[in-house]
Amino acid sequence: MNARTRSGLPLRIARWSATHPWRAVACWLAFVIVAAALAAAIPTRQTSDADYDVGDSGHAAALVRGAGMDAPDTENVLVTGGDAADRTAAATDLAARAHRLPIVTDVAPPATSPDGDAVLVTVDLVKDTDDVGTLRAATDAVQHAHPQLTIRQTGDVSINDAVNKRVGEDLHSAEGISLPITLVLMLLAFGALIAAGIPVLVGATSVVATIGLSAPISHLVHAEPTVSSMIVLIGMAVGVDYSLFYLKRERAERAAGRSTVDAVEIAAATSGHSILVSGGAVIAAMAGLFLVGNVTFDSLATGAIVVVGVAVLGSITVLPALLAGLGRWVDRPRIPLLWRLRRRTGTGGISTRLLGPVLRHPVAALVAGAVVVLGLSAPALGMRIHQANLATLPQSIPQVQTYRAIEAAFPSQLVGADVVVPVTSGQQSAVRVDLARLQAEAGRTPDFRPGPADISLAKDGSVAVLRLTTRYTDDDPRADDAVLHLRQRLVPQALGGHPAYVGGDVAESYDATHLLHDRLPLVIGVVLLLTVVMMGLAFRSVALALLTCVLNLASVGVAFGVLTLVFQHGFLQGPLGFTSPGFIVDWLPLFVMVVLVGLSMDYHVFVLGRVREHVRSGLPPRLAVRRGIADTSGVVTSAAAVMVSVFAIFATLSMLEMKTMGVGLAVAILLDATLVRQVLLPAALVLLGERAWWPSRVAAPAGTRVEEPALATEAG
Repeated sequence: MNARTRSGLPLRIARWSATHPWRAVACWLAFVIVAAALAAAIPTRQTSDADYDVGDSGHAAALVRGAGMDAPDTENVLVTGGDAADRTAAATDLAARAHRLPIVTDVAPPATSPDGDAVLVTVDLVKDTDDVGTLRAATDAVQHAHPQLTIRQTGDVSINDAVNKRVGEDLHSAEGISLPITLVLMLLAFGALIAAGIPVLVGATSVVATIGLSAPISHLVHAEPTVSSMIVLIGMAVGVDYSLFYLKRERAERAAGRSTVDAVEIAAATSGHSILVSGGAVIAAMAGLFLVGNVTFDSLATGAIVVVGVAVLGSITVLPALLAGLGRWVDRPRIPLLWRLRRRTGTGGISTRLLGPVLRHPVAALVAGAVVVLGLSAPALGMRIHQANLATLPQSIPQVQTYRAIEAAFPSQLVGADVVVPVTSGQQSAVRVDLARLQAEAGRTPDFRPGPADISLAKDGSVAVLRLTTRYTDDDPRADDAVLHLRQRLVPQALGGHPAYVGGDVAESYDATHLLHDRLPLVIGVVLLLTVVMMGLAFRSVALALLTCVLNLASVGVAFGVLTLVFQHGFLQGPLGFTSPGFIVDWLPLFVMVVLVGLSMDYHVFVLGRVREHVRSGLPPRLAVRRGIADTSGVVTSAAAVMVSVFAIFATLSMLEMKTMGVGLAVAILLDATLVRQVLLPAALVLLGERAWWPSRVAAPAGTRVEEPALATEAG
């Protein structure tokens, strides 16, 4: 069946856009401008502390907030060097200066370390303070007045400022490099400047529109600080890919002698349909993140779904309009060397030669590919996830170094756990006695420091809080065990049947990680199930749907194996410039999985769609696979090159989470586009033969039977 005779939404939209090109372009520009204006008119609603409440620690945090007992943000100033008199004088000077600052509510008396070599000044800040520049200026002034000492400041706000600055520098660097690289890759793919610029333009406008739309959407799903970066990442990837698929097909049809409008319509009926299916698969994969029940994943999923939807809309509206309006000017101005190289290479020349052995020996190819996949996936069996902590931050940040120095000099500053108890009228005294007993019992264990019970009571007497101090830093795995021991044994023993909740930084980290660990199999299963359903509906084939599921699972296994090998076990940590914390940051495996499945479905659908065209035209299954892979290999290579290049840039950044995401996705997509889709997929299709399209019926082979020798000759 001729692709042009098929009707459907993509074809109708493309026909209207092609016959009214500049009107369609004007509508798209108006949409982008209005969407961008929304960001200026409507403030984005960011996530709050309450959005992150999870499990037992979430109950504790909610009780503390409701009773007005939130611990204030604090800044710590560490004084070292010199003699004791110098350190005491500098600490006293700093305390006096800090007292006069409007952002400061209280300054604790200077504390001397157990070994006597350091003095610590703890400063309580006004609630919601996000700028400690005045306190930093006071610290610098004291340092200037006491040059013989080393005076350093750190704290939640200082570290957040430093991290945000480093992230901003990293992202600015990545964005500045990714656009030129994408444009260069498009020039290599098309050999003409306008053709190369169109995918970048569609991707960039899709990102701008989505960032604008995210402002009003954030009042329904609160926006995580990282969501804008994710929108840029996903938006540019899918926007460029979809445009690439469409543009390549339109150019191929024009090269075959068809008019511009006819070529656009055929591209709409084939590549346009693939874009809709692929976009639906990406959205389905991203929707799986909502199952986590975590505000971070809710925000990332919402942003990804919107940007993919906008990119699909742009690819089936403004893209055909531009192609029809520009006509053959799309191939101008040509880059002489690149244009000749592209014409000389032809369609799928290299891929056809690589495919020869795979199609002649599909069983051997399938077995060899499976062995490689299993080998790379094996490390994932020992994957350990944990929430980000100081160990995952760049250790070159001065505030991180200062915090480590404080932990070493002052054991009382190690991480703690809060036991939060709701109190009814008349129980205050009894609860105090129970909490004091809990402090005594906890202090006798190897997990918690002994000392007087630090008990606070809400002004209305409704909540009591015992603050315990562990013997561990926040990146010590024993801290998690201490929280479990406290919850499961110490609290029930001391408080009997009285309700109590364990909160604090370690407990919050444990609960968040535990939630992700429990939900990971569910999300993987649902995402794979949704892709099976999408592929089954799109291709009317149970076999293809199940094959897609298996291949996606293979890609996910490889991605998880690479993440574990590199970032948990430290393989190549020297060349990549990081120190392994011994675990994977908890949100990354899920995010990498859905992004990988979503993006790999782009070219998977495109390749299968082309193979199906050849099957329906009457070619034998083996020849249909060969020609389908050859026809699409250039597009798949270009699409994968764009994604791998962009993600590889993230691997050069200093933040471990960005580096992990970049390496994981770059390696996984590279292997997915080569080993999985160019070896395992064609080998499986050849072995399945006509059964691959069951229960659909394929056309009988057309013309003269093509024998194996002829097929092998064609490969050469």
